[in-house]
Amino acid sequence: MAGTAGRTGGSSRLAVLRSTLAAVAVAGLALAGCSGSGPAAPSAHSASSARTSARQALHWRPCSNVGTGLLCASLRVPVNYAKPNGRKITLALSDHPATAPKAQQQGVLLVNPGGPGGTGLSLAAVVAQGLSPSVAADYDIIGFDTRGTGASVPALHCDPSYFNPGRPNYIPSSNGAEQVWISRARSYAADCEKKYGWLLPYMNTRDFARDLNSIRIALGQRQINYFAYSYGTYLGQVFATMFPTRVRRMVLDSTVDPAGVWWQDNLDQDYAFQQRQDAFFAWAARYHGSYHLGATAAQVKASWYQARNQLVAHPVQGANGTALGPDEFDDTFLLGGYNNGYWPYLAAALTEYLRDGSPAGLVQLYREAGKQGENEFAVYNAVECSDVDWPRNWSYWNRITRKVYSTAPYEAWDNAWFNAACAFWPVKGPAKPMKIGAAGLPPILMLQGTLDAATPYAGALVARRDLPTARMVVVEGGGNHGQSLAQPPNTCVNGYLNRYLATGALPSGTGLVSATCPALPPPTPAG
Repeated sequence: MAGTAGRTGGSSRLAVLRSTLAAVAVAGLALAGCSGSGPAAPSAHSASSARTSARQALHWRPCSNVGTGLLCASLRVPVNYAKPNGRKITLALSDHPATAPKAQQQGVLLVNPGGPGGTGLSLAAVVAQGLSPSVAADYDIIGFDTRGTGASVPALHCDPSYFNPGRPNYIPSSNGAEQVWISRARSYAADCEKKYGWLLPYMNTRDFARDLNSIRIALGQRQINYFAYSYGTYLGQVFATMFPTRVRRMVLDSTVDPAGVWWQDNLDQDYAFQQRQDAFFAWAARYHGSYHLGATAAQVKASWYQARNQLVAHPVQGANGTALGPDEFDDTFLLGGYNNGYWPYLAAALTEYLRDGSPAGLVQLYREAGKQGENEFAVYNAVECSDVDWPRNWSYWNRITRKVYSTAPYEAWDNAWFNAACAFWPVKGPAKPMKIGAAGLPPILMLQGTLDAATPYAGALVARRDLPTARMVVVEGGGNHGQSLAQPPNTCVNGYLNRYLATGALPSGTGLVSATCPALPPPTPAG
C-alpha cells in the first residue's frame, strides 16, 4: 500500500500527503458541515562548491522547483554494481545546507519519504523546517530520488494511462471481471519488461542501498546520518545490514516488518487499514450533528457503502470522461487511513455527495491527494516484485484475497490488484527476505504508532528485535503513518528526535519499548 509495502510506498506519498493536507486545511475545500556518533563529520559542501569523489564531482546549483533554499545535483551510478564500468543511470539529489559554524556541523543527514518510488527531493526542505532550528543547522540535509524515481534518469513509466479514471471496479462481481484485472496486471508487467528489461533486475532495495553508499562516497563522508519514513525504513535496515560501519545515526519512523517483505506485509496491511476505516466510521458517528452520516459506526459505514455503490452504478463524469468511480472513491478514502487529519474533509465531502448530490469535494480530494502517480507505481512494482519472489499461481492469490475479504473487505481486493503485477513480474527475487542485522551498528532511534495501518506495530517490533542497538519510542494509540514532524506536532516525539540528532541521546528504557508518547487527540469537524 501507499507509503510502503502496499498501495502507496506510501507510499511512501507521506510528504505529499502532508503538504496536500496543509494545503487542504488552508483552502478549506469549501466543504460542509527518520552513541556510535563518533567525531563530527565534515560538512558536505558550501553553496558554491563541487565535492569530488574518486570518480566524479557533484555540481550543486539552486533547485528550480522542489523548495526554496535547496540546492540540486545529479550523480551517475552503475546499473549493475558487479560491473561498475558498465552502463550508468543518474540519481537526483537535493541539499538544504548546514548553517552552523563548521566546527559544530555534524555531516550529512540523508532523508527518504518512503514508497518505494516516493520522490525525496522536497523532503530535505520539509525536514529542515520541521526539526528544531539549532538541530537542522548542524546538518547538510540531503534528499534524493531513488533510481527510477522522479527526477532521476530514467524515470520509470510503464503505462502512463494506467490510473486514468474509469478503471474496472476493484471488487470483481464475476470471474470475467476478475479476468479483466488479471489481464491489466499481466499487461503492466509486460510493459515494464518491454521498456526497462535492462534495468529491472537491478531495481531492488539492495541496489538502492548500494546507491546510498555511492551518495556517501560522492559527498566525501566516512559515515552518513539517515532519517526515513515507511518504505525508507526498510531501505535503512538493508543499508545498515550491508554497510554497518557507514552508519553514524539512523532514525526509522513507521517501520516496515522485514520478515514480511512483501507478500505478508501487504496482507497485514489489509487488516490494519480495515481497523483505521472502522475508526473513521466511529469518529464520523461521534459528529453526526455535523455530518449527518449516521449516529453509529454501523450507520456511517452504511452511508459510505451507499456512496460507493452509487459510484459503481453511476460514475461521476467530467469533461474528459469519468472523473470519479468506485476505485477513485476508495483511493481517496485511503488517505484517512494514513492520516486522520483528512477525516473532517472526507466526511464533509461524503455528506456533500449524499445529501446535496454534489461530488465536487470528493473529486477535488481525489485529484489533489488521492490519485496515484504512475512513476511511483512503476518503481513500487519494480522493487517489491523483485526484492523477494511472490506467489505465481493466481488461484492462490484469489483464495487468500477472498479469505481476507471475508473479514477485512475495505482494502482486500484494492490491495490485491495494486500488487497483482508481481504474479507476472519478469524478475524473480530470492525465496526469502533478506536477514536484517549486523555487528557494529550504532544506536538507532525508532518511532512507531501502535495503530499505524501502513506499517503495523507488530512488524515494527520484529524490526526492533533484529536491530538490538535500537531504542523504540511508541506513540500509544497513534494511528497516523509517520509520527515525527507531523502537523499538528507531537512535541513528545519531536523531542526524542531532536535530542537524538543533536547529541545521539536515546531513551534509557532497555525493553523492546524504551519510551512512550501520548497520541495527539483526534480531529474535530472543519469549519
